[in-house]
Amino acid sequence: MHHQDSNDAEEVVVPRVAALAGILLTGLLYLVLPSNVIIGPNWLLLVVEGVFVVPLVIDVMTAWNLSHTARRILVLVPLGVSTLALVVGVVLFILTLPTDKHATNLLRAAAVLWSFNILVFALWYWEVDGGGPWERHRSGHRAADFLFPQQAAGEHWVPHFLDYLFVAFTAATALSPADTYPLTRLAKVLMMVEALLSLTVVGILISRAVNILGG
Repeated sequence: MHHQDSNDAEEVVVPRVAALAGILLTGLLYLVLPSNVIIGPNWLLLVVEGVFVVPLVIDVMTAWNLSHTARRILVLVPLGVSTLALVVGVVLFILTLPTDKHATNLLRAAAVLWSFNILVFALWYWEVDGGGPWERHRSGHRAADFLFPQQAAGEHWVPHFLDYLFVAFTAATALSPADTYPLTRLAKVLMMVEALLSLTVVGILISRAVNILGG
């Protein structure tokens, strides 16, 4: 039984490492955001994430075996902080738009916030679907919050972090599901919020560009 649990844990190590890298990448994106769309020092988010990610890295790399609940908390707390930073960034992007006369600054803020949005919600989809990677693995990766086309076809298929990143990317670009469909209300709400934030950033950028060209 213990051997089987070890094998199960090993099968989710690689995708969990990818998700941990995604969390840290949100902190790195925050580092390059212009000062007018952040609150506090730009390194703060990365430090906060590091505090929670370090125990997860130790858990993955060593024999230290955290409980499922502890792993969820260590992922969801920094993800919640990243989401708050994203929303605050978009709000500040709107509020400081009239005073921002630098096109380069505007483009950088929009591009980073848009990318930040995709990455944050890819992490949410990864952690929400079926109760997270560990619970999905234990349930045989049956469709829960999201229905991937391979699952609809009846295949025994395992979604990895890249698959959720693709879902987030299509939601931010097409503003609607592509080939993967949200099944639960929570999944639908998350996709609506992501699309709204993406539309806000892109819409503001386009309107500002039109004003500049018109002026």
